[in-house]
Amino acid sequence: MKTGIYPGSFDPVTNGHMDIIERSCKLVDKLIVAVLINPNKDAGLFSIEERIEMLKESTKHLLNVEIDSFSGLLVDYAHYKNASIVVRGLRAIMDLEREMQMAQINKNIAAEVETVFLVTRAKYSFLSSSAVRELALFNGAFDDLVPAYVSAKLKSKLE
Repeated sequence: MKTGIYPGSFDPVTNGHMDIIERSCKLVDKLIVAVLINPNKDAGLFSIEERIEMLKESTKHLLNVEIDSFSGLLVDYAHYKNASIVVRGLRAIMDLEREMQMAQINKNIAAEVETVFLVTRAKYSFLSSSAVRELALFNGAFDDLVPAYVSAKLKSKLE
């Protein structure tokens, strides 16, 4: 069974993330969407539990997707989950440089774990969780940038 991991902060999950999730779950038998618990970053807008809940709700139509969280090295988590593929989404050249560096570091640590890059659809190339948070904070339009459930959670969180 081929298992892949799509790691990220998902604070919140966007339609760009969903595009990568929906496309990558067709490439593996099981896709683990893993929320990174990063002690070097601020807590974020949503708790890890809220992010997991939003991802579960947003991916419930995808039968081979599992939602989880992890901290530490991604390759250690991949070994723990018996995953041989890491999926990363690319929006722009800036993403490629950063993601390529991380892929090479991971490959150096765990040669058996492959990183697969999926280029985002053009309509999501500008989209990021931080942009959605900022739009929501300043009452900008964001409904078409996130799944409906996430939109409702954002509105509720900022009331």
